[in-house]
Amino acid sequence: MDRGNNVPGAHFLLSLIDPDDAATVRRRLGIDEPEANPARWWAWWLQRLQAPTSVLLWMLERDDPATNALAYHHPDATDAIRRDIIRGVPFGTASGPLPVVRTCDTPGCSHGAPPLVVGPAGLVGELRQARSMAAARVAADAVGRADWPEIVDADRVEPLPGYARWALSIRVDCPPEVRAQFGSHPKFAHRLRRAGIVGDPREYVERWTPARSVLDVLQVGTALFPERAREATDLLTPLVRRELGANPEAWAVLAQVMPTFTGTAPELVRTCGAVALV
Repeated sequence: MDRGNNVPGAHFLLSLIDPDDAATVRRRLGIDEPEANPARWWAWWLQRLQAPTSVLLWMLERDDPATNALAYHHPDATDAIRRDIIRGVPFGTASGPLPVVRTCDTPGCSHGAPPLVVGPAGLVGELRQARSMAAARVAADAVGRADWPEIVDADRVEPLPGYARWALSIRVDCPPEVRAQFGSHPKFAHRLRRAGIVGDPREYVERWTPARSVLDVLQVGTALFPERAREATDLLTPLVRRELGANPEAWAVLAQVMPTFTGTAPELVRTCGAVALV
């Protein structure tokens, strides 16, 4: 197994067992302790992982100004999201407006709010007139956090066109109840997954692959979206302790199998536990 921070997924799994047992496994397999990197480093690392788009929302739901400053530069952040960040709009349960951290190290970046452009037909009117995905995306990008109730009401009165519904559905900040109103067909769910939209960390752990990618993202999540990462921890901890525990042989199997394993994280843990018993 690689040493140091090259195996964030292994660090995540080891954090789920007794600390003394984890230390023993680390010594036996030659795994360094995870480094205490700043949040900015974790945000940089996250962009190099196969992370679903929804991790951006999980970051924003913290309502933490410093995390929002990192989310502002996330490649999946739309102009609409950036405008809401600059306005101090909460994405979680906090009351707003939130303090805004305007520091920016990117050359030529002012960390300002992108201009809001609404066509002459208005917010809903432009969505109804969208006859292509490109036009629908432009119209959808004018929708801010406070505008979703208006969108819901308009769709209930007269369903929005397919392009508009899809452009809104793949907005990472589209409320789940709004997305559910737009469609529930299996094909719709499949397209959402391809767009990187995942319901919650439990679904991410149970259904997404490969396991190493999922576990790497969750380790980064302990720094950038700890509350959401804890949901995955609650799901995996009993399984990891039962199947791997303090058994160095099981962890050695994990070290060999994880880089190429194509299944889910629970399948990986069960497989390694079973192999170690043979």
